[in-house]
Amino acid sequence: MSTDTGEPDDAEDLESRVETWLVKQMPIIQMHGGTSAVRKAEPGGEVIIELGGGCRGCEVSEITTGNIEAELLQWPEIEEITVRAPESGESLGVDQPESIMGIDRSEGGRG
Repeated sequence: MSTDTGEPDDAEDLESRVETWLVKQMPIIQMHGGTSAVRKAEPGGEVIIELGGGCRGCEVSEITTGNIEAELLQWPEIEEITVRAPESGESLGVDQPESIMGIDRSEGGRG
């Protein structure tokens, strides 16, 4: 067994587990047309997740961000979590209640 590859494998494993967790436990991200990506995952250190797509400017992304942080901070190998959710007025138009549910009538969505 080689010890020089232990740390990268641990980081890769943590990144993979966080990605899998996001897909299984936070389906709201994909349901609202959003995306998520683990940008950094250091065991015993910091995890950085970036939200994009439909999350940009979505009012629900603040709640989602808080839920992700709260859940992942319970993992013993994660000391710090940062979730970045870009803000922009160019999203689905959060002033329309339908857009919060993932329906964008102005783009030919359901309705």
